[in-house]
Amino acid sequence: MITDDELASLEVDVERALAQGVGAGLKVLGYGEISLVLGWPAEAPRWACKRLPPLPSVGAAVDYARTLVRYLDLLAERGVQVVDTEVRQVALRDGAVAVYCVQPVLPVGSIATDVVRAEPDRAAAVLGEIVDHIFTVTDARVGLDAQLSNWAATEGRLAYLDVTTPLVRGPDGREELDTDVFLASFPWLLRAPVKRFVVPDVIERYHHPRTVVLDLAANLVKERLEQHIPAVLALVGDRVDPPLTDDEVRADYRSDSRTWAALQMMRRADRAWQRRVRRRPYPFLLPDRIDR
Repeated sequence: MITDDELASLEVDVERALAQGVGAGLKVLGYGEISLVLGWPAEAPRWACKRLPPLPSVGAAVDYARTLVRYLDLLAERGVQVVDTEVRQVALRDGAVAVYCVQPVLPVGSIATDVVRAEPDRAAAVLGEIVDHIFTVTDARVGLDAQLSNWAATEGRLAYLDVTTPLVRGPDGREELDTDVFLASFPWLLRAPVKRFVVPDVIERYHHPRTVVLDLAANLVKERLEQHIPAVLALVGDRVDPPLTDDEVRADYRSDSRTWAALQMMRRADRAWQRRVRRRPYPFLLPDRIDR
């Protein structure tokens, strides 16, 4: 995998970009809701380095790594192949820790959205495999974000790649992941209400097959692949109660789109306040306006 020196060099580039407020010098492969995906080396990436918001201490980073490994083990036990993932740390000057989930860069065109877009005849098989995983994996303890873009077609089967948010609960039903990691990029005043009113509902959705399938189908609208929604509804059939409908899928997409658009708008406003009024670097790189 990527060496310690290479990862430290990447973190230097990240800190420089944050200080400048632009992603110059970085190869940004994608933006997650809480992570930034960077290619290394930038000129010809071999590794996809998913950087989480900095954690406050080495202990917090160790706890996160243990939770992620536990989640990966549970996914494997339930039949999900996961893209090779290594959790790495880079110490920061203020005692915080930058945590990276490092994976190999996947072949061009292997992400499931690209496969379905380029080979629509394979859509039913790809979606069917994902739906089967949803019903095998999700329960009160283990959750799954099964959107099409979170899978890759490698060596004739699907592999799951979006593991930075380990959706796993302990025997007592509590989240093993410290949910404050979801909140780090939100304005300070919003963190308490988002933690109380938004995060629990978001996480809960990923623990029920019906809402995971609903999210999978609704995301097809965002990906401009909505012609495959009927296939998802047919694959699910009467396995959920009440049955999913096209109207419900589209309503869920509109609701989700409004929620995340509002949160991104708040992040951009906070960035402007921090940089222009307080004259301090904003500690996150945000995507341009997302077409939802």
